Amino acid sequence: MENRKPRKEIHRYVSSKTIYATGWSNRPTPNLRMALGSFHEDYTNSVEIVKLDEEKGEFVAACTFNHSYPATKIMWSPDYVGPDLLATTGDYLRIWQVSQDEQSVNNKSILNNKTTDYCAPLTSFDWNETDPSMLGTSSIDTTCTIWNIETGQAKTQLIAHDKEVYDIAFARGKDIFASVGADGSVRMFDLRSLEHSTIIYESPLLTPLLRLAWNKQDPNYLATFLMDSNKVVILDIRVPSLPAAELEKHTANVNGLAWAPHSSCHLCTVGEDRQALIWDLSTLPKPIEGPILQYSAEAEINQVQWCTSHPEWMAISFGNTLELLR
Repeated sequence: MENRKPRKEIHRYVSSKTIYATGWSNRPTPNLRMALGSFHEDYTNSVEIVKLDEEKGEFVAACTFNHSYPATKIMWSPDYVGPDLLATTGDYLRIWQVSQDEQSVNNKSILNNKTTDYCAPLTSFDWNETDPSMLGTSSIDTTCTIWNIETGQAKTQLIAHDKEVYDIAFARGKDIFASVGADGSVRMFDLRSLEHSTIIYESPLLTPLLRLAWNKQDPNYLATFLMDSNKVVILDIRVPSLPAAELEKHTANVNGLAWAPHSSCHLCTVGEDRQALIWDLSTLPKPIEGPILQYSAEAEINQVQWCTSHPEWMAISFGNTLELLR
């Protein structure tokens, strides 16, 4: 029998720049691939595309392209059959096309719904998995916009919150989405009847809610977290206003969360306590005592992404370092 090297459980990539936004490629290619956005508080930022060479056990930088202002979010298209697209938000929503040899990236379109020169920064977006021509953005101007990226036109724009909107997420399917914002509420919308929205949850003291993740395996459940808080709130849309669970095992502020793409009951949360915690929520509505797995990084973790095409992998980032964990 040939001697096989044991597969590494952790891979690391150190960038020359501070990493903020990260996004997994959804294409079922043998090599894991990610896009990494830099964080400089000015106009000179960039996005790197890196691939993991598992044989060598190291990352290979495929290409880098310039990006004005830090990307607040990066996502690859959920359509892995058509053109190799990714999107970023910042001052505008930008759609990028990666060349077949992955050596270059072309700015395919810049989407802006305003007729004035002023643009309200976009805080986040989500790409609809059921209809990949549809993408929703959230903005500090209190609005959410649903775009058709094939036509470059806004399908609808609505005032979603009383203050800044910080995140938006589609449920499974193409009609339902939710948003969170500085007014401390989680609001749910249906594209078939936008004259109404449902407030699913309001935080105590209306503390701003920063991020939102929808469980794609069980769309009854959402997860969010409060600004400057160690608390993650799990919501069941069948029981509005009352949290299904509150996870409070982080010892510092929570910065990110991601549901497992292949499981209806597993969630990863990361925070400024340097911890990545994996939770098993299968016992709900019973109280969740604590995480089932815990990983300690070398610094405060600011992002977590769980890979859809290779669900045994997740990525965390801290400082200028990306780590893949199996």
